Amino acid sequence: MADTHDGQPLDTTRRSVGRDVLASLVVFMVALPLCIGIAQASGLPAETGIVTGVVGGLLVGLFAGSPLQVSGPAAGLIVLIIQFLDDARASGYEGASAVALMGVVVFLAGLLQVAAGALRIGQWFRAVSPAVVGGMLAGIGVTIIAKQFHVMVDDEAPKDIVDALAAIPAAAWKGLSPPDAAADHRAAALVGLLTILVLAFWKPVVGRLRLKSLKVIPAAVVAVVLGVVAAEAAGLNIDRVAIGGNILDAFAPIPWPGWEVFTLPLVWKAAVTFAVIASAETLLCAVAVDTMHTGPRTKFDRELAAQGVGNMVCGTLGALPMTGEIVRSAANVEAGATSRLSAVLHGVWLLLFVALLPGMLSRIPASALAAILVYTGWKLVNPSGVLQLWRSSRGEAVVFIATAVGIVATDLLAGVVLGVVLSAAKLLWLVSHVSVTRRDEPEHHRVHLHLKGAGTFIRLPVIAEALEAVPRGQKLHIHLDELQFVDHAVLQLLLTFQRQYEATGGRVFIDWERLQAHFHTPRNKKAPTPSDSAEAENVPQNSADSRDNQQVLRT
Repeated sequence: MADTHDGQPLDTTRRSVGRDVLASLVVFMVALPLCIGIAQASGLPAETGIVTGVVGGLLVGLFAGSPLQVSGPAAGLIVLIIQFLDDARASGYEGASAVALMGVVVFLAGLLQVAAGALRIGQWFRAVSPAVVGGMLAGIGVTIIAKQFHVMVDDEAPKDIVDALAAIPAAAWKGLSPPDAAADHRAAALVGLLTILVLAFWKPVVGRLRLKSLKVIPAAVVAVVLGVVAAEAAGLNIDRVAIGGNILDAFAPIPWPGWEVFTLPLVWKAAVTFAVIASAETLLCAVAVDTMHTGPRTKFDRELAAQGVGNMVCGTLGALPMTGEIVRSAANVEAGATSRLSAVLHGVWLLLFVALLPGMLSRIPASALAAILVYTGWKLVNPSGVLQLWRSSRGEAVVFIATAVGIVATDLLAGVVLGVVLSAAKLLWLVSHVSVTRRDEPEHHRVHLHLKGAGTFIRLPVIAEALEAVPRGQKLHIHLDELQFVDHAVLQLLLTFQRQYEATGGRVFIDWERLQAHFHTPRNKKAPTPSDSAEAENVPQNSADSRDNQQVLRT
């Protein structure tokens, strides 16, 4: 038997090495600005994001259950990090001690992910409603925009998310108005605007001009390079990326904060929250990546365990938590990657870059990275997707919007819990709701009852009331076309009502075959003849037929 790698013959993998190397360079160029930007948006040094990117490539890339997925710091976790650091400071942990405390949280979250993978519950994370996931991403997107828009014009964002949203017009005006005595925000705003324009129009312009050789260059790289060139050439006095000392020192383990941290409720709450949110984002990203290629499918439990190992290492090093990240993963697939080699090599390039060219990072304008995150946040909000969801399902759209609003108004965990509760309530309503519509034809002594929804014991009084309101001596047609399910209680009600109604001189016509299908009658039982057909042909259904129907359904 031929040796295989990731489900592919080794000779095929060797022929694909060139494509994987090229794809890894593309992913590296996408990952570098995102690693730095996400770290700074989280209120941490840039090197904490780079370390996570390196670990996500070199370690998680080797063992991931989704070979083409790329792991690293994700914009979706910025809100969690900021909230935890604020809580840590409120508890008396400042500076390095707060970072060390977060390291413990990330380590514990990774440990929980490893345990979840070992217990084979990775698949269960896919059971989250898409509306909740979409609302979570939208809420995160709004939060990122609220904070990073101010950074994009070299302004300080209000601490509260709602206040930061309300202050965006004022920040925009600062970027347009002449400088005041305190600061000049126009230069940073110009670099931010240039970055967003490049992100929005790079691919369309390259495609229209048919410049195939430029298609492999990510828009984020072009935007950052142009921002650096513009800032350097014009001598702009704007904020730059802050790099503290030797970046390689960031790969050393952080000091142990002490065993007493395990007695802090905020540590355990944050660890569970990080583990759940990071796992859900990772596995949903893996599902999306699987739809982009025809290679090996994701092994969800293995992916979850690999992410856990990566987060345990990141926690030990005091770096950002990681997830499977859709922007880098999509770039990986689009660049032609065929195996996990691409994800691993992108970690190598990140490590070599920070080791050999650390000075280049300090030339990157902070407003350019903030603009990348503002653009990313807008993509997460996905307004067109919200409108499409509203047109197709108002209920799902309400869950989506409520989740997003809950995240912005409170925090990420509360918003997600609200979305899950609303999804469960919506499901309960769907499986318990039934409506009965009545239409009379007095000239034919005929009454029609249309049942819609789910016929369960919860709504039994509604159905019984509608049946009892039918005048005696009529030809009653009970239509089940829009009935999704019927339980034994409703079935027994219909059988009893038919017997009693026909005993008083009336007639009841029910599509018993359809009713049997809803009730899942035992196998090998012959379905009775639908009485609706008999009525349509003006053939009277006698009481013997009715008794036969009752007997079959009772079995």
